[in-house]
Amino acid sequence: MAELATVARPYAEALFRVAQAGNLAQWSDLVSELAQIGGNAEVLDYARNPKVSESDVAATIQSLLKTPLNAEANNFLVMLVANGRIELLPEIGAQFQLLKNSAEGAADAEITSAFDMSAAQVSELIATLEKKFSRKLNPSVTVDPSLIGGVRVVVGDEVLDTSVRAKLQQMRVALVA
Repeated sequence: MAELATVARPYAEALFRVAQAGNLAQWSDLVSELAQIGGNAEVLDYARNPKVSESDVAATIQSLLKTPLNAEANNFLVMLVANGRIELLPEIGAQFQLLKNSAEGAADAEITSAFDMSAAQVSELIATLEKKFSRKLNPSVTVDPSLIGGVRVVVGDEVLDTSVRAKLQQMRVALVA
């Protein structure tokens, strides 16, 4: 079977073109919500059940959404259900977010810290990172005590690891060599 990313790309691009003509932020929220629903194992099992009609699957997914679907979003959902492509929703969401970030000159930044960071610390770190990466960053912060200290930042395929764990690993490699 084809790679999920390859199959999901045309769907994400089509959704993005429609979103650009309307409210991009609203579409982004909707696509993120659909991606979460499409990634749920119980929803996927329900959608794959041969005893459940396509209209029931679409109606169930719509009932799980916080906001009602507009006509275009409803057509998109019905088409995905009819083609048995509900499992693509998480990948469509990820690719849609990449297209949105690219259009806005932004990127997602995954920040992993050894300790909890205050809002002021996060905003200061983001300001510094935006200068370093030369683009606006959308941060998501997690805590991983195994880093011992410092932070690890992933922006696209770039990694900035200033954690104590990484420095200890570098020292170990230097001493063993």
